[in-house]
Amino acid sequence: MEGGEKISYPLGIEQPATAASTDANGMATETRFKMPVDSDHKATEFWLFSFAKPHMRAFHLSWFSFFCCFVSTFAAPPLLPLIRDNLGLTATDIGNAGIASVSGAVFARLAMGTLTLVTTPAVYYTSVIRSANGFLLARFFTGFSLASFVSTQFWMSSMFSPPKVGIANGFAGGWGNLGGGATQLIMPLVYDLIHKIGSTNFTAWRIAFFIPGFMQTVSAILLLALGQDMPDGNFRKLQKAGDKPKDSFAKVFYHAVTNYRGWITALTYGYCFGVELTIDNIIAQYFYDRFSVNLRTAGIIAASFGLANIISRPGGGLLSDWLSDRFGMRGRLWGLWVMQTLGGIFCILLGKMGTLSSAIVVMILFSLFVQAACGLTFGVVPFISRRSLGLISGMTGGGGNVGAVVTQVIFFKGSKYLTEDGITYMGIMILCCTLLIILIHFPQWGSMLLPPKSGATAEDYYLAEWSEHERAKNYHISSIRFADNSVREGGRSQRGGSSHSKHTVPVDALPSRV
Repeated sequence: MEGGEKISYPLGIEQPATAASTDANGMATETRFKMPVDSDHKATEFWLFSFAKPHMRAFHLSWFSFFCCFVSTFAAPPLLPLIRDNLGLTATDIGNAGIASVSGAVFARLAMGTLTLVTTPAVYYTSVIRSANGFLLARFFTGFSLASFVSTQFWMSSMFSPPKVGIANGFAGGWGNLGGGATQLIMPLVYDLIHKIGSTNFTAWRIAFFIPGFMQTVSAILLLALGQDMPDGNFRKLQKAGDKPKDSFAKVFYHAVTNYRGWITALTYGYCFGVELTIDNIIAQYFYDRFSVNLRTAGIIAASFGLANIISRPGGGLLSDWLSDRFGMRGRLWGLWVMQTLGGIFCILLGKMGTLSSAIVVMILFSLFVQAACGLTFGVVPFISRRSLGLISGMTGGGGNVGAVVTQVIFFKGSKYLTEDGITYMGIMILCCTLLIILIHFPQWGSMLLPPKSGATAEDYYLAEWSEHERAKNYHISSIRFADNSVREGGRSQRGGSSHSKHTVPVDALPSRV
């Protein structure tokens, strides 16, 4: 039977032991999934090469759409030497455009909507720009598409159970981020092909921008046609059926902005993902100018940084889940701190390398650790708040863009610093900001250095986001289920030393306190 298909039974008739709910007509509905699910109907396994509906289909749609957005946003840097000569861009113009490409998504990530179709025209607009101001505007509006990252991570957190949320977020974000490396290969190759057919240099680079625009258009159509918001259906239909209560934005906003953990992950993410965005903007030109390589070679070197995402960010998510299975949330936090600190060290070293070969080796090591830290970050984020998960994800994702903007304004705008010095100083900022992870403390699970608070439970933590009036209306049920499904975050000591990896409530049972 197709995953997600529903069969109705009259109330009172014995039903199979599967996920069940009640529809608007008073019929008990059974939802069959191809994958094993928990009591929230989230997948408890991750089948990478499956397209099982709705969980794995959502995964593949999310990473591919994010991949296309990354290709579009960073399509300009690999062709920047040509664009620079054609438009007469100064170092300040290039720096401002790089800042613009990541600044628009700061607010877009907080107010995330369906932005892929909205930003696609900006990609096509790049092919007709005639001035530095036009180049800045094109990069600014194209960069809005990076906000799709928030929907990617929120979608995966809605589809996969806590024991698998790290790897799901890691693969979706990592394979999406591959676009930042792939575009370093795609754009020079497309340019060379168009140029060889007969176009002039300055015409060929403009035509090349139709490729990322077309890719983004296709991904947007696929999302609208095949995507499903949640395991049980689309959000609006679930609200109409009464299966998904309409929440108060004011309260969701309040619980997000008053949770200090979300602000810390926003800042630290600014110096893993924000650094990655910065490198995507500067690295091809850096190798082109400093080591005198040709445009194609610079593109290939720069591509290796982004392409490391095929293993590094998913590896970070996998490591986060592995550490959680053994050490709980404290393991996730320690893993994040170690990986991001190592990323900062290699960033400092990258700016000190004086030969091409050593710079390439250190850059690859730097990419592995800083991108793994991104995956580890979103192994922690889904546990900060159940009720305000979307806004917490948006705050953290927006923090990534803020970090990129701040770093580029300080170190890579104009000629105040040499690029190699800017890279070194950026590494120092990574080390300083990463120290704040020590302050993240969950009363029920502890922190890097402190144990959990005596008597604190995950249920108490997540129920604190709901008032007595809201609990009386059963708005809190999903939070209780999430708390029960998050039992392994307490580490083996809280679950009796068991190493079992699937600590989730089975689909034919409800949490004991419901």
